[in-house]
Amino acid sequence: MPAVSKGDGMRGLAVFISDIRNCKSKEAEIKRINKELANIRSKFKGDKALDGYSKKKYVCKLLFIFLLGHDIDFGHMEAVNLLSSNKYTEKQIGYLFISVLVNSNSELIRLINNAIKNDLSSRNPTFMCLALHCIANVGSREMAEAFASEIPRILVAGDTMDSVKQSAALCLLRLYKTSPDLVLMGEWTSRVVHLLNDQHMGVVTAAISLITCLSQKNPDEFKTCVSLAVSRLSRIVSSASTDLQDYTYYFVPAPWLSCKLLRLLQCYPPPEDGAVKGRLVECLETILNKAQEPPKSKKVQHSNAKNAILFEAISLIIHYDSEPNLLVRACNQLGQFLQHRETNLRYLALESMCTLASSEFSHEAVKTHIETVINALKTERDVSVRQRAADLLYAMCDRSNAKQIVAEMLSYLETADYSIREEMVLKVAILAEKYAVDYSWYVDTILNLIRIAGDYVSEEVWYRVIQIVINRDDVQGYAAKTVFEALQAPACHENMVKVGGYILGEFGNLIAGDPRSSPLVQFNLLHSKFHLCSVPTRALLLSAYIKFINLFPETKVTIQEVLRCDSQIRNSDVELQQRAVEYLKLSSIASTDVLATVLEEMPPFPERESSILAKLKKKKGPGAVSVTDLEDSKREGGEVNGGSDRTPDMAAMAASNASTPSPSADLLGIRSAAPIGAAPASSGSLLVDVFSEAGPAAPASAVNDDGFLSSASQSEDPAPPLSEADELLNKFVCKNNGVLFENQLLQIGIKSEYRQNLGRMYLFYGNKTSVQFASFTTTVTCPGELQSHIFYVGTA
Repeated sequence: MPAVSKGDGMRGLAVFISDIRNCKSKEAEIKRINKELANIRSKFKGDKALDGYSKKKYVCKLLFIFLLGHDIDFGHMEAVNLLSSNKYTEKQIGYLFISVLVNSNSELIRLINNAIKNDLSSRNPTFMCLALHCIANVGSREMAEAFASEIPRILVAGDTMDSVKQSAALCLLRLYKTSPDLVLMGEWTSRVVHLLNDQHMGVVTAAISLITCLSQKNPDEFKTCVSLAVSRLSRIVSSASTDLQDYTYYFVPAPWLSCKLLRLLQCYPPPEDGAVKGRLVECLETILNKAQEPPKSKKVQHSNAKNAILFEAISLIIHYDSEPNLLVRACNQLGQFLQHRETNLRYLALESMCTLASSEFSHEAVKTHIETVINALKTERDVSVRQRAADLLYAMCDRSNAKQIVAEMLSYLETADYSIREEMVLKVAILAEKYAVDYSWYVDTILNLIRIAGDYVSEEVWYRVIQIVINRDDVQGYAAKTVFEALQAPACHENMVKVGGYILGEFGNLIAGDPRSSPLVQFNLLHSKFHLCSVPTRALLLSAYIKFINLFPETKVTIQEVLRCDSQIRNSDVELQQRAVEYLKLSSIASTDVLATVLEEMPPFPERESSILAKLKKKKGPGAVSVTDLEDSKREGGEVNGGSDRTPDMAAMAASNASTPSPSADLLGIRSAAPIGAAPASSGSLLVDVFSEAGPAAPASAVNDDGFLSSASQSEDPAPPLSEADELLNKFVCKNNGVLFENQLLQIGIKSEYRQNLGRMYLFYGNKTSVQFASFTTTVTCPGELQSHIFYVGTA
């Protein structure tokens, strides 16, 4: 870079800056700036013979004023004129002003582009670097269109100086990030890759940033870089700190370049060439060995550089997941950091071990550090480190240590930070289900979870325990006994009341033989919580009461008195009022056989992926569960016989045969794992997923020969042929519900029930658009004698 002459000090600029700093108030500063702006404006307009020095000085003042936060609306043309100067300082100030103040949509862009082209073709390395810096700083699409084809030529040209190559590589990277469609390497690909063999380490460092970005988008085009990257990494790792003196940082040779090379290799699978792979394994082993050597300096910069390379190497080992020896060594190395005095190192070690725990080669090695991780969970001061410790416990959990880990996580949950409690609850629930061999332990764990952190137990968790209890005959009695004992606590969380109401309503008869848990005692215990609960929970308890009448006829009078009181049948909430009135009438007029049929025990839920897993997958971070985790758990036989995530609302279960369910259930989410439908505004009840067995969507409306069903919405797709329509209807021969029709606008589902010679069919219309349907009507036509046998009810 040219030396700055003594006369380039710009004394006028220094005086102006001094005046601004000496202002006693904001008003004085604004007054001085306005005076200077007026002077500069008059100079630019009046004197046409301003020399380059004066232009540079005034443009510098404008730039300083802009950096103080004031708007500048003139001086841009003078800055562009400075680009044509042959003096470095004048050209530099012109480019600096343009980089900071000129908008990418400015009318001056064409003039600026012409000046940049002149500098790029000048072969003056200083001017070329200034031009490349300006392109990178502005980074507009117009500049990408003008120079995207020119910069690669400069980058790979044999006569281009090393400093210009560095600038060209970083400039091209900037343009590729802003306008990737305009930066096409094409014929330059192989020559850009071979920059990894350049003698100048600075060129290699700049080029590898560009190659890494290009490889992420077009890996096949740049796959030849793998062998070159391994070769360069081998030379750096095997060299002494004295061999690369200009690029040695506190006795660590080229740490930034080493990290970038390791990161580039993570874009590709392990090398297929045996020699290249062997050389890479040797490099990784050398890095692990050097990490064990005594430090050559006590300064933190030395340890930071060494550890940066080490963690990138471990990331590459984890990415390949094909070298058992390296994976175990990496795990042992990380284990040493778990008790390091540096918080950042402990955090990074826990985070990396979370990934190692998912590898079949290193899972056992990770488990050896379980006591250290549990201690970190209990004693760490930093909440982020504690969260990573919880993630690692979750990742290393298997059948051999599930009970220990779940117990420790439950113990920590009592004092855990509020920010991580919900995620901790989900993980405990998943582990308890995934590795439950003794289902009584699973029930105890979930009830304990509700007791400790009831506010953070989402609906998915207590839904799941209900499903599992219903599907497992051997645990129903134990669940009823345990939840009965839990409800006897003076302070009981509402989620515990929900679980207790549901389980006792279904299986309270299994513990009714004990005088301490007689039917009346169970009812009084549940009803003692009634006035403390929210409307949805009260609705569930009312459903439990009507179940009690079926299970225990001796409680009928007591329960009818509760249903008959004004606080129920005249309740301000329409849902509670309706349930009380309907249940009272049902218990009064229905015979014992009818009551037993209407209130029969819930059937087992069909199996489906747990919605707790689905909810945890939405959370980012190392602790998130992958689909492969779920598949592995199924192969191990750890999946509990739970099933569909239908919302286990007993109100719908009890009234399903007595009244028409609300058609406002969430029909558009029937294929997702989440069980929760949006509750209707007028109802406090929980909705049943009526499509828990939903099949694939039909492509078009189905109409049989008799015109039994016609679609209420016209699809853009043509109607299917008759045989296809028959297939759509035939799938309901073996199932009672599913999706009948679906397109981009509308989803039609069907749910049917049959009792001997009587049947009931519900059609659900789901609006898949963001706007409300206007004048939406449905028509059901029935041929001949069927018309008189069908009762049609339309619900808005």
